[in-house]
Parts: sequence; structure tokens; C-alpha cells
Amino acid sequence: MDCDKRIEAVNAAIGLAEGRTGRSPSRVRLVAVSKARTAVEVRAAYEAGQRDFGENYLQEAMAKMTALSNPDIVWHFIGAIQSNKTRDIARRFQWVHTVDRARIASRLDDAAERALDICVQVNIDGEAQKAGVAPSGLPALVTHIQGLPRLRLRGLMAIPRADGDHRTSFRTLRCLFDSLADDAGDHWNTLSMGMSDDFEIAIEEGATMVRIGTAIFGPRPTPARQKVSA
Repeated sequence: MDCDKRIEAVNAAIGLAEGRTGRSPSRVRLVAVSKARTAVEVRAAYEAGQRDFGENYLQEAMAKMTALSNPDIVWHFIGAIQSNKTRDIARRFQWVHTVDRARIASRLDDAAERALDICVQVNIDGEAQKAGVAPSGLPALVTHIQGLPRLRLRGLMAIPRADGDHRTSFRTLRCLFDSLADDAGDHWNTLSMGMSDDFEIAIEEGATMVRIGTAIFGPRPTPARQKVSA
């Protein structure tokens, strides 16, 4: 199946999931996860109408940004953030989904040259090996980000445990999101959750943004190079 047909199928499935929950159509934003994909593949998705792309690795993303200078592409950083990469992340991306520490948030704010849309990553299932703030630490981090003038706090992001009950994890994240809504500010409207194998469940539990790679681009190829961490 070609990329345009995959995107059409994913958007159709998103629409059906929205309908099952009584939500208005086209309210869920689709982010195509383009890590390990070539600029040619990204361009094909762009030509099929896709505008939001998610990248995990800074250097790989910057090469694609150079090759694809389309001004209406919205780049989302969805990988782990190292302190020494915050300057380029803040200046090259429009969204960052993976802020989980006050220090990283402050460094992004210091480097940003314009308003930067931010989601806080929550370690929703308490996995020791996974990034994300613990739910107990979420209110303090939200308060810290609210005090940073160039960061626009949009909501929460999470990746459930691979072998867990994803619906329960998504529901927990939605509850955390709702519990902060009264104090989080005017831009608090984003739940970034759901990937290729669970995005319909995520939408049923309140996702407003889904991050999908394989269902759009097909199986990810085995990298021929060593991955560059971000």
C-alpha cells in the first residue's frame, strides 16, 4: 500500500474512533512519526497531505529539515532530551512532547526564539527504564513551566508499558490532565497519546494528538547506521 493510501486509512480510523465517542470529526491531530525514514518518504507523506512530523533524533531531523524546507511543515520533537541539545531543539522544532524535568524546561525556554509548544511526558506506568515525570511530581513541574515566558504549556504525553493495559494507562493520563485543567492555563488542550497499535483506544480515552509511524510508512527498516541520540 502506498503512503497516501495508508494516511487515508489512518485518518479514516481516527474519524471512526472520534465518532464512537461522540466527538466532532477532525479534532484529533495526526503526527507522522518519521524517525529512521528518509526525506523522500517524508516528502511523499507531505504530498499526501500530511503536515505534522515527529522526530526522535536531533541530527537526523535536522538533515530532513534542510532537505524539506516547506514552511507549513510542523516538526514535533518526541525523543529523549539531552541538555546539550536543548538549544537546537528549541529553535528548530515547533512542538516538544518529552519535557520531564524542570532543568530541561528552563534550558528550552532560555534557547527559544519564539513561543514553543510543550507537552510534559509522564511515566504513567512507573517503568524504571522509561523517561517521564512521575505523576506525583507532575504538579510541581507544571507550575515551573508556567513561569517560563517562551514555553506554551499544552498538555501531557505518555507511552504506556508495552505489555500493559493501554486503555487503563490512557485513562489515568486523562484523569491527570483533567485534574490540572483549572490551573494549567489557556493553552491546556492536548493529550498526546496513542501509536500505531493503540491509537483508536487512545482516542476513545481522550487523545487529541496521536503519534503514528508504522501505519503510515510501513515496517521500519533496520538502521544501516548507528542511531544518534538526542
